[in-house]
Amino acid sequence: MLLQFQNHLQQEFAFLQGKQLFLAVSGGIDSMVLLHLMHQLPYKIAVLHCNFSLRGAESDGDTAFVQDFCTRHNIPCFVKVFDTKRYAEDHKLSIQVAARQLRYDWFYNQLQELQYDYLLTAHHLEDSLETFLINFTRGTGIDGLMGIPRQNDRVIRPLLVFSRQEVMDYASFQQLQWREDSSNASDKYLRNKLRHEVVPILKSLNPSFLDSFQATLNHLQQVQSLAVDAMDAMYAKVVEEEGNRLKINIEVLLKAPNYKAYLFAWLKDYGFTAWEDIYELLHAQSGKQVLSKDYVLLKDRGFLILYPKETASLETIYSIAKEQEVVKVPIKLSFNREEVNINQTTNCIFVDEDRLDFPLTLRKWQEGDVFYPLGMQGKKKLSKYFKDEKMSLIDKSAQWLLCTGNEIVWVIGKRQDERFKTTLETTNKLQITLEL
Repeated sequence: MLLQFQNHLQQEFAFLQGKQLFLAVSGGIDSMVLLHLMHQLPYKIAVLHCNFSLRGAESDGDTAFVQDFCTRHNIPCFVKVFDTKRYAEDHKLSIQVAARQLRYDWFYNQLQELQYDYLLTAHHLEDSLETFLINFTRGTGIDGLMGIPRQNDRVIRPLLVFSRQEVMDYASFQQLQWREDSSNASDKYLRNKLRHEVVPILKSLNPSFLDSFQATLNHLQQVQSLAVDAMDAMYAKVVEEEGNRLKINIEVLLKAPNYKAYLFAWLKDYGFTAWEDIYELLHAQSGKQVLSKDYVLLKDRGFLILYPKETASLETIYSIAKEQEVVKVPIKLSFNREEVNINQTTNCIFVDEDRLDFPLTLRKWQEGDVFYPLGMQGKKKLSKYFKDEKMSLIDKSAQWLLCTGNEIVWVIGKRQDERFKTTLETTNKLQITLEL
């Protein structure tokens, strides 16, 4: 196995030569085999070990075992002890998810802090199979059926081409010692249930099942590569990026027979789960929306618009005192009473300060708002003005108003109110500028 492993590293991970490598070592058979293999090869290695404090003396025994092995073989070893149960309770996570977050957060921190290049983990072929089956039962897309990737950012998994039996045979032949995790014997977790009950049945049905699974993974990887190319090509046709927004052209998207697959691929990383609601949004009335934790997907005429949730609500009002010269939140405005030689624009207005009652206020628009557009006779509903300006629902929800009392002084960045403009009789001119 050592020669196979060495050839595999040279063929698939030649870039690891000369790099500083961490090995994630729990003390179990898989990680001890990885550590033994890497120690025999000319790589610069160090060990990272996590004690999750979940099994009392057994967890401490794992830590002592790993530290003793590293001491005897002159391998640098770094240990982190976690209060996993408290972290899980504080963040409302399962123990498994909490342990994973703690583990990888620390791993990446160590890579950064100690300036190591990559982290190697001891996942093998059956680990990838179990991940495939877990994702299959949960109905994930093709990404979830890829098993465990051989490389994910700076995490390398060089044992994925080897079976559990090959790992066990190597450990037995080398007379390696390792620690047994008692929790692995329990069927409390889905992964263990699959490992103990489902995988053995699949192997009994087909003695070459693992080889078949590996071949299937290779086919899926090729299909996924084709899918990514198609996603990118369709994205360029359908999606416009406007700052932190995505604007999806519904008419063009619906011409694709697999439009649902495209939507899923583009939106899955934004925390959405209500996929049927999203698909129905394509045919819904304007104004309908689907929410994730941090994002809004809005139907606006011929488009789906994705944007981050606003932190300021309609009820949020900001006060501006008379002596303020600069406002920084929620938008940046400057107030100048000195004579300046600048023309009025949509981002810079001049008002008669004597017509203002301080403090001024900044707020979002509300249904029923009216103002007197500069240069026009009479008032106009703000909703009608927005419609005439062809403003999207998102633009309207993001629009700020500068007000004096209940009256609008400026639809900021758009139109000033006629009632507060300067005239020949104005003695106190106030310049207000939207700083971009």
